[in-house]
Amino acid sequence: MTIAIDLNPQQEQALVEVAKELQVTAVDLAAAAVRDLVAQRSNDFEAAAQRVLDKNAELYRRLA
Repeated sequence: MTIAIDLNPQQEQALVEVAKELQVTAVDLAAAAVRDLVAQRSNDFEAAAQRVLDKNAELYRRLA
């Protein structure tokens, strides 16, 4: 999948500088950031859902 994003000049410069420090392209750095964000949100959701299920386990048992 290819996604186009608009960055203001300061954001673009910051992305390029960090990419240079990490010795990767700005495109690769942006793609990695998006992948990490998506993975983290998924992990956060799963953890929150598990907490709700654990908290309400007794209620669910009684309703069954």
